[in-house]
Amino acid sequence: MNIKPTAIALLAMILAGQARAAMLTDAEATFLEQLVTAAAVLEQRCTGYEADGAGGVQLGARLLGSPDAAMAMISAFDAAIKANDGDDYDPRKFRPEVSEAAGKTFKRVRADLIADPERACAAYGDASAAGGLVRRY
Repeated sequence: MNIKPTAIALLAMILAGQARAAMLTDAEATFLEQLVTAAAVLEQRCTGYEADGAGGVQLGARLLGSPDAAMAMISAFDAAIKANDGDDYDPRKFRPEVSEAAGKTFKRVRADLIADPERACAAYGDASAAGGLVRRY
């Protein structure tokens, strides 16, 4: 009967480790929120903004420590979008925690953009431009 408590303790340790592994770091969460916000601005066709891919990688490198880390987060976000849309994606790049966080942020930002497009486009667009993810034209 000693096996049951030991097995339960081992399972609890494994699950706790997996839960920690599935969390975004603060830097990842910040970068992802900025990526998603910029994507929502572009998706809603806010006038005067266009994507700035190099600026996005530079921001990610500053936040995450390297261009490779930035590209990995961008790739994870891309995989999340494709998975959500039912398109083919690279499962090695898919991270469920990125998909979940991106979905929540996108819904919130998009709701603001729909409710008050003029105010929200200016606020989110200017914030995204300040971060370097979009540029004004």
